[in-house]
Amino acid sequence: MHIKRTFPRTQNILLLIQIIGDLGFVFSGLTLGYLIRFRTPLRYVGVEPEYTPFREYKPLLFIGTAFFVASFAYLKAYDGRLLLRPHRTFSILTKATLFWFAAFLGSSLALKFEPPVSRLFVTVSCVTTLIVVAAWRYAFSAWLQRSAFRDRIVQRVVLVGWSDEAAQVVHAIRGDRNHPYDVIGYLATKPEHTDERHGCPRLGVMGEMDAVMRKEHVDIAIVADFDLSTEDLLRTSDLCEQLYVQFKIMPSFFRIFVSSLRMQTISGVPVLGVEALAINSSLNAAIKRAVDVFGALVGLALTGPIMLVLMAMIKRESPGPAIYPQVRTGRHGRTFTIYKLRSMRLDAETAGAQWAVSGDPRRLRIGAFMRETNLDELTQFWNVLRGDMSLVGPRPERPELIAKFENPPMVRKSSWA
Repeated sequence: MHIKRTFPRTQNILLLIQIIGDLGFVFSGLTLGYLIRFRTPLRYVGVEPEYTPFREYKPLLFIGTAFFVASFAYLKAYDGRLLLRPHRTFSILTKATLFWFAAFLGSSLALKFEPPVSRLFVTVSCVTTLIVVAAWRYAFSAWLQRSAFRDRIVQRVVLVGWSDEAAQVVHAIRGDRNHPYDVIGYLATKPEHTDERHGCPRLGVMGEMDAVMRKEHVDIAIVADFDLSTEDLLRTSDLCEQLYVQFKIMPSFFRIFVSSLRMQTISGVPVLGVEALAINSSLNAAIKRAVDVFGALVGLALTGPIMLVLMAMIKRESPGPAIYPQVRTGRHGRTFTIYKLRSMRLDAETAGAQWAVSGDPRRLRIGAFMRETNLDELTQFWNVLRGDMSLVGPRPERPELIAKFENPPMVRKSSWA
């Protein structure tokens, strides 16, 4: 018989300790940033600030600390599932630090803090605080993993039914020592499921669910049998609600884009589906576009001399334009002109558009080399810079060839054409 656990209360206490620790270590990181900025030779970099005693700067450090912890909370750094997984927390801390940089510096300029906030201090503090807080989080997680609290915050999972997806879940959870879940077994929903499966013990059958959940102190029930009837699903859901057990389902119709699944209601009817893709976020789209522009500029600068040499070799072997424009289909079916270094003879498509084949006789000698090395696609950095394409994305194809696809518009995944 298992001892009754105190999972919610223990998790909340540990999160409170984490918040208090964050407050202290963020303040320490900001203090270190102040010392580096004003008490080292760095004070002579840029415009030398007037000497500001620490006691006068301390209120700004308190305000900065509040901003920092608020940023952590806003980006969901205080999720109980992250207590044992500091490596996943680090990306959140990094985003929160960048968010803090913009929010704190912007607020200081708008509200005219006194004494004025040094921009170099804010920059240095981003680095020192991120390092200090990350070290504290890793140390706290390392202690937690070795303490008696670990068993109190790992949530006990029971699988209702069995499937290939259930086996994947078991392997994924048991393969990660610091996973916040622990699969304790499964409830059989089919007559042939009479024994242990993939090291996961059989706890009983559907009719024994109430007794099993009470005995094993289950925190989460995951339905893994896609063939359960609606009545069984409703019965399981109602029981979970009575016992304060989280109820989850492995959806059989959504094997991809799991992170994009959203629940909404249509005239009061709940509907689950792929709705908001990450790329549709304004912030994500802006970041992706900035990366594309920067990458395209760097790519054009680095490969420009190579393209000039290749163009000269193309014109020497086959007089005519060295750059070949071609219409392609992009996002939402919009067509655009793509630019490639010409790798074939000028009369290569007198019979119409067609795919290139191995040993294509239409290729130039230099064209065969360029296609093997993808050098004919260097000019597409220009398309990326214009916004026609992205450094990372699906392959745009020719409209006349798309018509031949069984599942248009794109089948090959590549950012180059």
